[in-house]
Amino acid sequence: MSTKIRMSGRLIAAARALTGISQVDFAEASGLSVDALLLTEASGSAWLHSEHDIEAVSRGLDHFGVIVIEETDGMGAGVRLKFTRQDVRQIARLEGEGGIVGSDDAP
Repeated sequence: MSTKIRMSGRLIAAARALTGISQVDFAEASGLSVDALLLTEASGSAWLHSEHDIEAVSRGLDHFGVIVIEETDGMGAGVRLKFTRQDVRQIARLEGEGGIVGSDDAP
């Protein structure tokens, strides 16, 4: 995800709502504290300025398969899913299978 994309608390809250992820789960995946996430979301439409926070939020969004749609053509920013809900369920099922951990690179 490019750091050119402007990120706000409202976009983060919208992404969480879209995916059904709690603040605790999003904070854990992004590496932010829950308090920092609460403050960010409470800031509403204020843009994030810290590179650290932008990178952390980007990690969280990527982890849950969310893409930020930039403001263009007179339309506001938004979020959408990278994968369909069926894809997400399949990925979660495969990741939870267990077994021997090995490289994903095939020869």
